[in-house]
Amino acid sequence: MTIPTTILAALERADISWRPLLIEGLEAMMAATPDYLPQLAQDQYLPTEQRLFAAFALPMQQVKYVLVGEGPYPRAESATGVCFMDGAVGRLWSDEAGGGLSKPVNKATSLRNFMKMLLVADGQLQLENTAGEAMAAVSARARSGAGTHIQTLADMQHKLTQQGFLLLNASLVFRSHVAPAKDAKAWLPFFETVMRGLAAQARTVPTMVLWGKIAELLSKLPVMKDFPQIVAEHPYNLSFIGNKDMHQLFQPMQLLKG
Repeated sequence: MTIPTTILAALERADISWRPLLIEGLEAMMAATPDYLPQLAQDQYLPTEQRLFAAFALPMQQVKYVLVGEGPYPRAESATGVCFMDGAVGRLWSDEAGGGLSKPVNKATSLRNFMKMLLVADGQLQLENTAGEAMAAVSARARSGAGTHIQTLADMQHKLTQQGFLLLNASLVFRSHVAPAKDAKAWLPFFETVMRGLAAQARTVPTMVLWGKIAELLSKLPVMKDFPQIVAEHPYNLSFIGNKDMHQLFQPMQLLKG
């Protein structure tokens, strides 16, 4: 069986430096489970708009970190094909008097906790006080421009890619009628093949940043021994805000600085 043309067409979203390797990864999937991609091509899945490989827009030689999440958001407006970048979120800060983070950010629990982790790491919030008046004060400062904070999630994505982050999900698809772990298992041959190629071709072997239980499973793949790894709980856990390994990784990057 051959790789479905609709799946191959989605490679147009990926930087040209990745495309031979992505095809090799898809071929590995076809060898492991020949029916999976043909069935997927006939199914409804997220992300839409041919964004299956949108995470690979960053040229391979610019990748310094591979941040691995679990899977696409289960909402069409949110699933962008890029790990952790919720398409339903625009502005980061609330426009309301006394507000902190914007309502869309607060609804996206993982993003909210990631923002608070960055603010704690940067000393703008204290770990024991990350809400209420303390958060409102940070928001007011951010909106005023005095602190030169970034303003939108698109700004955040730009900052992350500037730092060399490949924002990749363990499973590239979400289907409401299929358990996420099942889809993630089907994508393992793809992930292993692509990561092996990345380790071989990159100027410096990138660091893997693994979030959550599904992403943590990837650390057991043989190819992962070739990568430095930083493993953390998924950001939807409140404990993520105080994770010292995340503070150490992200604080020097100043992701919230405009």
